[in-house]
Parts: sequence; structure tokens; C-alpha cells
Amino acid sequence: MLKKLVEIWGVSGYEKQVSDYIVEQVREYADEITRDAIGNLIVLKRGNGENKKKIMVAAHMDEIGLCVVKITPEGFLKVKKVGGVSAHCSFMNRVIFRNGTVGTVASYAKPEEFKSGEIDKLYIDIGASSKEEAEKYVNVGDCAMFEGPYQELAGRNVMAKAFDDRSACYIQIEALKEMDVPYHDVYFVFTVQEEVGLFGATTSSERIRPDLGIAIDITGSFDVPGDEHGNASLGKGAAICISNACVVCDEEMVEQMVECAKENQIPYQFDVLANGGTDAGAINKSYRGVKAVGISVPTRYGHSPNSIINLDDVRACIDLLKAYVERPLRIITEEVFK
Repeated sequence: MLKKLVEIWGVSGYEKQVSDYIVEQVREYADEITRDAIGNLIVLKRGNGENKKKIMVAAHMDEIGLCVVKITPEGFLKVKKVGGVSAHCSFMNRVIFRNGTVGTVASYAKPEEFKSGEIDKLYIDIGASSKEEAEKYVNVGDCAMFEGPYQELAGRNVMAKAFDDRSACYIQIEALKEMDVPYHDVYFVFTVQEEVGLFGATTSSERIRPDLGIAIDITGSFDVPGDEHGNASLGKGAAICISNACVVCDEEMVEQMVECAKENQIPYQFDVLANGGTDAGAINKSYRGVKAVGISVPTRYGHSPNSIINLDDVRACIDLLKAYVERPLRIITEEVFK
């Protein structure tokens, strides 16, 4: 299922193929399934606790990509980025449009002559010899995803595109399938358009109005040469988020998550990101304010066609999420002082 999820076409704003696949995976395990107006998939598992509250678990379905802004007279495709796309990571990689048209990302400048953010220096070559020929395959506004097939590597490591955030979609699906009846109502939300501004989590959290939000996402793996400015590493377990650029996680809920990991002998590590964020940021500031935490998969080379994760870390994330949402968590939403 993980292989299938990462290989589905699903650039930000166009996630329906991913959503349709997930519906088929969760249908028999859910009490209620809703797809809202912008494409968020909301999968409810009702709890049986006497004082149950609402927990929202969010993983985004979208992936980064490129969008055609102009077709030149010679048949080349000028593009803009969709999400956090690096010009350097894009250069000379293959891309695929939703209709199956394939091309390569090229540039009229040498790589050393443009900066990572200068997407305007790039274009896609689909082999067309004129604008008229190109328009038989691609239109202005069409989006392309990067090609990055799922590959098994040494040990328990695997490589593919779109582990951000299809690995988290997989974690949510497996946790739902394996869990017993939870204490609280759990809303497994598969969000849209995270990469372009956390839009799906913003609207779905306003709809659900949860008492606790849990973002499932990737984080950096700071175990490669020259990049040690972080704690999470491949193979050391689920990464429990403390804070990132979008959210400071609720201290008490983090403590309960650590207790849960210890009690269930689930390997874990702490994660603090100097840059970047997750759907937790949108949930945290929704409605009147919502407690938020995060569970992340350490990932090398994120936002590239060749990101690498460890399957034991994925398993730890599934186990931690399942155990955490099944228990009668102490969720204090409001305190009143005279």
C-alpha cells in the first residue's frame, strides 16, 4: 500500500486520485466518511468513552510539483513551483503530467548560475517542436509531478518521491485498521493543499472543532554529512514533535505521548525543526485555539524525487499513533478562574 500511495499522481490542489484510493482502503473500518468541498477526506472512528472528546489526526495527500505558465513558440513549457520546490533538485529530473505526458526539467542557465528559488530559470521539455504540437499534450495550468519510483534500499530503508506526506497517509490508514474502539472520537483527516499553505487543515479543523490535533508528517533526518542541525535520525523510531516554525506543541500532551511510547515500548525520539511546519500549525490556531502535537517520520532528502525513510520508523509511528488515540487522554480545553 505504501508503494501504491507514493506513486499515485497527486500534485497540490489535485489530490482526488489519492483520495479515491484511500476511501477504498478505509471504507470497512470507518464509522463515517466525508469528502468536503475542497477535497479533504474526513474519516471518523467513533469512541465509547464516558467523557469523550474530539481528536483530529491530519496527514496531507498532496505533493509538490510544477505548473505550466506558458508554452513557448518552440514548444517548451515555462513553469512555476507548486509548494516548496527547489530549482536545483528539479534540474534534469523527469516529470509526469496527469494525462501521462512525460518530460524533463531543463534550464537555459547552468546550475551554478541560478539559485535554488529561481524556478523561472527552468522549463520542461516534452520533446515537442512547436507550441502547436505541445498543446496536443499539455495546456497552460497543467501540473506535473516528479518521477521517483519506490525502491528498496539497504537494510530497512526505502526511497521514493512523495513520502511527504503519503507515508503519513499510510500510517493513518494502518492505525485505523489495527485499532480497537477508541475512548475519544477520532477524526482521521487526509488533507489537501498543505504544501501551498496548510489550506486543507485550516478548513477541516474549523469544521471538526477538535479538542486535540495531531499532525502526522515527515521531518528531517539529521544524520548525513554536513547536516547535523537537528535531532531526528533514520532508524531511531517515531519523531515526537516539540516545535517547528509553525507550532509549539502542547507540553502536557507531549508528555502523555512520551508516557504512551514508554509504556508500549515504542522507540521514539524528539524532534525540533528550525524551519518548516506541518498541519499542526493550522489546527493549533483554529476556532478558539486547539492543543496540538505531532508524530513525524525522519526523512532524508525531503521535497526531492529521491527521499529516503526507514520502515521500522514507519512501524513505530503506526504503533504510537494507535496507542495514543486509543487511550483516555487527559485533554483540558479550558480553565476558568474567578
